[in-house]
Amino acid sequence: MNILVTADGPLAWRRPDGTTRRVRCAIGRGGVGVKSREGDGITPLGKFPLRRVFFRPDRLQPPATGLRVVALQENQGWCDDPGDSAYNTLVVLPCPGRHERMWRDDDRYDIVIETGFNDDPVMAGRGSAIFVHIAPPDYRPTEGCVALARPDLLDLLADCDAASSIEIRL
Repeated sequence: MNILVTADGPLAWRRPDGTTRRVRCAIGRGGVGVKSREGDGITPLGKFPLRRVFFRPDRLQPPATGLRVVALQENQGWCDDPGDSAYNTLVVLPCPGRHERMWRDDDRYDIVIETGFNDDPVMAGRGSAIFVHIAPPDYRPTEGCVALARPDLLDLLADCDAASSIEIRL
């Protein structure tokens, strides 16, 4: 299944029954474009595989999906330090490099889809932690991720399988 995100429209995908589902989403504060550096706020152009789904086991059950599902742990983070050898990977905290916590106080990372952006191979400084995650109620811009309402994200996941990808276009 291919998930389509455009800079000026909703996120959309074709469901197994042949219908198309469109839902509101938030994108990066820098818009959609060529992502060339860490922290630019750009949601990257391109087509990326969906790697795995992380979820908070203290807040919800594992989501129904054909993707690999992993329960988050309180001591996990994602390295966003271009000078660290663990750049753009899941890390165990404490981590010497700069990172963001995956176990957040808010609900943004209660469900997270890891995309295959800048991971094969990882290029230091090109951008990290490009996820699909839960949007805040006001859909304010992200740091480069795609964000959906929790019910929409769960609905999307139910239609995903190991061959699913996300395509981000202008």
